[in-house]
Amino acid sequence: VQLQASGGGLVQAGGSLRLSCTASGRTVSNVMGWFRQAPGKGREFVAATSWGGSTKYSDSLKGRFTISRDNTKNTMYLQMNSLTPEDTAVYYCAARAASVTVIYSTANSYIYWGQGTRVTVSS
Repeated sequence: VQLQASGGGLVQAGGSLRLSCTASGRTVSNVMGWFRQAPGKGREFVAATSWGGSTKYSDSLKGRFTISRDNTKNTMYLQMNSLTPEDTAVYYCAARAASVTVIYSTANSYIYWGQGTRVTVSS
């Protein structure tokens, strides 16, 4: 599975961005998710979704971020609203092994990773 993330950029505080992650390859992962890594910090779980539409969010981000998925396009999205400078990070999309259906929030549960897309929120 190859993952290609896009949609990052520079936005002012209070603004919105939508990230996309398109999967390609011979297999399709059931569970896909978003993680982020701010400068000098570890990788943080943001949200994940399953093929059937189940979702899981970081408690601290739920309400501002919405994850969705278009299975016909093999694409996952992350709508981010009311952004703050604390949301500045590189955002990575990730996928679990194709046979797995459980949504986990730990990074080491995901075996496929995209290259990351940078989000910068200015104050």
